[in-house]
Amino acid sequence: MSAIDALPPLREVIASHGLSAKKSLGQNFLLDLNLTAKIARQAGDLRECDVLEVGPGPGGLTRGLLAEGARKVLAVEKDSRAMAALAEIAAAYPGRLEVLNADALEIDPTAYLTPPIRVVANLPYNIGTELLVRWLTPPDWPPFWQSLTLMFQREVAQRIVAQPGSKAYGRLAILAQWRTEARIVMDLPPEAFTPPPKVRSAVVHLKALPEPRFPARAATLQRLTATAFQQRRKMLRASLKGLHPQIERLLEGVGIKPTSRAEEIGLAQFCALARALDEVSPR
Repeated sequence: MSAIDALPPLREVIASHGLSAKKSLGQNFLLDLNLTAKIARQAGDLRECDVLEVGPGPGGLTRGLLAEGARKVLAVEKDSRAMAALAEIAAAYPGRLEVLNADALEIDPTAYLTPPIRVVANLPYNIGTELLVRWLTPPDWPPFWQSLTLMFQREVAQRIVAQPGSKAYGRLAILAQWRTEARIVMDLPPEAFTPPPKVRSAVVHLKALPEPRFPARAATLQRLTATAFQQRRKMLRASLKGLHPQIERLLEGVGIKPTSRAEEIGLAQFCALARALDEVSPR
């Protein structure tokens, strides 16, 4: 494995700093620096961008982002054990890496970054979906980020790009495709990680659209899709009855058969139903 910088190989970094992956933190470390640099390249030209990275661990992807020319990287890491290893990277790339020992769910990254901003991360499995939903559903659009280049379990990645009628289609697909262009750009086998997870992984690239594909209020669409897919095998007239007493009339009004199931309904119809709900129950 050829080096991408003058720092030690990641196996040496992990050994010298005692950075065995913790299951409780959803950690699986990528050790191949050529692979982390390849993931960084999926985010495009980073030379004029600040980058938010969540869960850098020993810094494999961090080094890939910096080696690919990122203007600045903000690395948010909850595990204090990784601070010394990340400090060594910061010293090797003066002025380009800022490290926060913090919970990514509790910080405002815009306080540390200058636009344009891209997010690139091998997300910890235990908070990955929650972070994605937060990034996709800010109150105002466009968001603080231009694009998200994120690694997930392949099953989650497939849910993000799924189409109506498929088993993977659900709330994540609607929220992602409503406001972004989403595609899977890389697949990674379990053996690429330490420790190897029991599932395959994939990198998804989501590019923010200037405007949502269809008008709707983010909070309403999120509540609607969460309710609809929580009982995905039920007819919508049953699964959505708690949202409004006249839900059958609202469904028919936007061209949805009340006997349809959530997985049969496309993005445009969900947005139309969200608008109809706001009209009868304004917030």
